[in-house]
Amino acid sequence: MKKVIVACGSGVATSQTVASKVGRLLSERNIDAKVEAVDIKSLKIFINDVDAYISITPGGTEDFNIPKFDGIKFLTGMGQEEELEKLIKALEK
Repeated sequence: MKKVIVACGSGVATSQTVASKVGRLLSERNIDAKVEAVDIKSLKIFINDVDAYISITPGGTEDFNIPKFDGIKFLTGMGQEEELEKLIKALEK
């Protein structure tokens, strides 16, 4: 099973919303992945055992050597399909 984390400032409302949505979208496409929400301050603790990272906070230029995706697109729906396709391709590798 692949693992994806979604990070925002507090790890509560926004990241939970996006994590739930991404989990549902992946499930609808038969992608076996666990999607979890974390706060940005804890990111370094969780980042080592994930396959992809979705960031909701602006900036976040640190490179963790894993695919990173724009969580705002999942939050707003604008550009969501393109970002979802990129995520799926990364998880299928």
